[in-house]
Amino acid sequence: MSQHDPKWGRRPNDGPPDLDELFRKLNQKLARLLGAKPSGKAPEPRAAFKGGVGAALGVVVALWLASGFYVVDAREEGVVLRLGRYHHTAEAGLQWHLPYPFEKVEIVNLTEVRSIEVGYRNSAKNRVPEESLMLTEDQNIIDVQLSVQYDVRDARAFLFNNATGDRDAKDIVKQAAETAIREIVGRNKVDFVLNEGRAQIAAETQRLIQSVVDRYALGVHIAKVNINDVQPPGEVQAAFEDAVKAGQDKDKLRNEGLAYANDVVPKAEGLAARLTEEAEAYKQRVVARAEGDAARFKQVLSEYNKAPKVMRDRLYFDMMQQIMTSSSKVLVDQKGGSNLLYLPLDKLIQSTGPGNGAAAAPASPAPAAPAPSRAEPSAPSAAATPPREGRDVTRGRDMFGAER
Repeated sequence: MSQHDPKWGRRPNDGPPDLDELFRKLNQKLARLLGAKPSGKAPEPRAAFKGGVGAALGVVVALWLASGFYVVDAREEGVVLRLGRYHHTAEAGLQWHLPYPFEKVEIVNLTEVRSIEVGYRNSAKNRVPEESLMLTEDQNIIDVQLSVQYDVRDARAFLFNNATGDRDAKDIVKQAAETAIREIVGRNKVDFVLNEGRAQIAAETQRLIQSVVDRYALGVHIAKVNINDVQPPGEVQAAFEDAVKAGQDKDKLRNEGLAYANDVVPKAEGLAARLTEEAEAYKQRVVARAEGDAARFKQVLSEYNKAPKVMRDRLYFDMMQQIMTSSSKVLVDQKGGSNLLYLPLDKLIQSTGPGNGAAAAPASPAPAAPAPSRAEPSAPSAAATPPREGRDVTRGRDMFGAER
């Protein structure tokens, strides 16, 4: 038979399939799947059809009931809804609920950290001015970018206190973050916000956002608030940089002044303490000397009261001794004569000093004094009367020695 024969490829008696035969085969397969023993007698077509439909319905019911099984992870909670209303919260493990449409379960991850961005999107360059620009206490405009991280604390409140679940909760947290950061920035001045106040502003913003979402009962916990960038608007950036540099110069000069003060003040205090101690020592010395002089005067006074004349002469001689000791020249006025004798004690001391070879030789006679004028009497020359001069010198030395 060639391939062009119209009967080629056809089976004998090829016609439409027999439905009874198909149902019978299907019933046999289902019976084998369900564990029924095959019988040698073929069932009737109608009975086979009913048995197949029942088996199919059983399988469908089994699959429908099996669809109620679900697994809740340890980091999750399952919120079971019955006819759209909250029924219970399922813990971690294998759970079962009535299949759809009676019940359904919403799995909420409690440990997932969700994040929102305020003032930018994905990158600091993608600014959103209507969110980032805000006003400070001193009427300055500043650009603030922050991110808020939060997680779910209560799965039931997170699902039922928001209209559309996670999306609406994110919007509420974002709006609360915008409100909180604007309020905190509005309480502080621009220098505090730009420089040293970022950590404090972030902490206060976190507390304020948490209080807002708690009033809304969102069931979320604000984990952290990050101030990513704080800077003035671009139009006044140069002016703010100049102000920052001026502030830095001010701090530098203040530190230099403090260093100079820390160097000078201790020295001045030490000098003042030294002068105070010296003045106190001088005071004690003067007071002690005065007290000693007073005590000595009292002793002299007592002795003076006992022998006034002797004490008066003694005091006179002591005073003259003090005066003559410091003088190198002595003038002797002879009683009953008009001659004034000059004793060159300084020359005599030099000529009789130690180490001088002329000490053993007799003193040479002094040169003759010049002729006296009419206005004053002339003194006798030393050459004319050497023995008398020697006697006077010896007498003066003995007198002063006896006085001493």
